[in-house]
Amino acid sequence: MKAILIFLIALSITSISLAQKPDKVLARVSYSFIHARDTTQKNNPYTENMLLLVGKNTSLYTSYDRINRIIASKKADEAYIKAQAGGTPIVMKSSTEPFKPVTLVDLFFFNNEHQLITNDRVMTDYLVVEETPQIEWKLSKDTTSFSGISCKKATAHFKGRNWIAWYAPNLPFQSGPWKLNGLPGLIIEAYDDKNEVKFQFSGISNIKKEDIDESNFYLGAEIKLNSAAQKTSRAEFDKLKAAFDKDPQGFHAAAAGIPRNRVFAGRSMTGVVHNVINNPLELPEKGQ
Repeated sequence: MKAILIFLIALSITSISLAQKPDKVLARVSYSFIHARDTTQKNNPYTENMLLLVGKNTSLYTSYDRINRIIASKKADEAYIKAQAGGTPIVMKSSTEPFKPVTLVDLFFFNNEHQLITNDRVMTDYLVVEETPQIEWKLSKDTTSFSGISCKKATAHFKGRNWIAWYAPNLPFQSGPWKLNGLPGLIIEAYDDKNEVKFQFSGISNIKKEDIDESNFYLGAEIKLNSAAQKTSRAEFDKLKAAFDKDPQGFHAAAAGIPRNRVFAGRSMTGVVHNVINNPLELPEKGQ
């Protein structure tokens, strides 16, 4: 446990200079993320609603389902406080629906700086800084449209998959869902050639004053990094994540300053078993 504590301290003082400034949100793009995580259940893929915030230089890709869960939780807390203050009897309702896991990782792209910054979590939030992955797109003359948006086709091999992407030249952003980026127009829809992963376009909206909620990190007027997160490199974060996965009880004990035999690491209180993932989004390249 002492070794784990030293590792945590060493990582927490790592300093990486970040010069990125907040960028005004120009549009919000929503996608349906469909992923056959378990190859034995391809007819029952994982699905999640995702959100892409687009600025002039910056984009942020995150979980729309997680945002809506945060909003619902906040409203429930406000209703509870209001009812308690008014002396109204409070009836706590428990949901009968299973708790659905959501994506906890945020992806920030900074075009001018050629940086990908991932907000990930192991005990606390970390900003993992790395170079933007370069995708060698092959542009095609094929065209189609999604919800009236004219798009052109592009293909590429990236992260172990062959991708087909449809981008909108009239929307001059280099952004797209997940880590797909670098085309001369916003990526509206993308999928792999095996139809195991798909980012399906759900809609796009320009930002109006009434759409802005500064109390919500994701729905404010600007795209900005999590100021409370610790900055680190991919190599250091991967070491931390591997050590945590090997001994989660030791990490919890070191962080809390309590004996490891006092840390309870049991099943989820919701009773939900996490889905089998034998087909991750990023696949190893052949020969690796």
